[in-house]
Amino acid sequence: MKTWKIGIIGTGMIADFHAQAVQSLPNAQLAGFCNIRPEKAKKMAEKFKVKHWENYQSMLESADVDMVMIATPSGAHEEPVVEAAKQGKHVLCEKPIEIQLDRIDRMIEAHKKAGTWLGGIFNFRYNETTQIIKKAIDENRLGTITYAAVHVPWWRNDAYYEGWHGTWELDGGGALMNQSIHMVDLLLHMMGPVERLGAFTSHLGHPQIEAEDTAVSVLQFKNKALGVIYGTTASFPGQFRRLEITGTKGSIVLVENSLQVWQFSEMKKEDAKIIQKYGAIEGGGGVADPAAMTYENHAKNLAAFIQAIEENRPFEINGEEARKSVALILDIYQSAKTFSMVLSKTR
Repeated sequence: MKTWKIGIIGTGMIADFHAQAVQSLPNAQLAGFCNIRPEKAKKMAEKFKVKHWENYQSMLESADVDMVMIATPSGAHEEPVVEAAKQGKHVLCEKPIEIQLDRIDRMIEAHKKAGTWLGGIFNFRYNETTQIIKKAIDENRLGTITYAAVHVPWWRNDAYYEGWHGTWELDGGGALMNQSIHMVDLLLHMMGPVERLGAFTSHLGHPQIEAEDTAVSVLQFKNKALGVIYGTTASFPGQFRRLEITGTKGSIVLVENSLQVWQFSEMKKEDAKIIQKYGAIEGGGGVADPAAMTYENHAKNLAAFIQAIEENRPFEINGEEARKSVALILDIYQSAKTFSMVLSKTR
């Protein structure tokens, strides 16, 4: 079994979770860190007892690295991702994969040209409840789906926004592009592309930031179902995220990782076991404190990426798939800015 030597570009809070994820896998080895501020890379390297590099170029040129994970601010993903392709390194990139579609397209093209893999991190997909819901939808257990919505009523204090968060240049947006994008990805994963939408955004709770701290969008999916996206970081003290999907033959409500509603016109024998196992509230990480989450789903995301490379098959969250949630969020921003309905780029 090959041991993958993985470097981490960036040393912010999320890099710590990446490092723990790498170290938890039997076929992965943490090679080290780099940062535009070398002293930060050195500090993280000392914590995890690994190497550090002065910059990402020297890391990518190193024979000690097979693959990199990107943990820089969102608007600083393109350059290291493209350079990694040139150096023949695979890349697993933290969400959002980038904040502008032309940048994402250049990243995708660079890895296609190099024959390397580019993957995104949407670790909510690796919850067991996510997979159970997707299976029920694929089996048409809900009948004609009429409505689907995600709610992310989270809280961040003013101190959270003292750095690059909430800026257009490096965050690419606010509560939608940063915090809610995981649930936006889940919505698209379950429902498919959006046909058109309308939206409002504001920064009511954190008026000092550039981007939104609250957003609401109404959607019409390509399959003609209607929906809603609500995301905020101005809902004290923070509440659990929620996914709701309902149709002519059933309804599902997911609160955090708990199936609060699992009901169909035709119940199956295994449904009782699903309700019993997944009916209690689980999770809550990230509601008010971004450091409260755990690394386990990052590890599953990384393991799935490595497996796709080893089996020489497309990764389920490849560059094109990771691009979809960014495209939809940019559509929402366009609608809010122009006060108009928007035909979605996810069509």
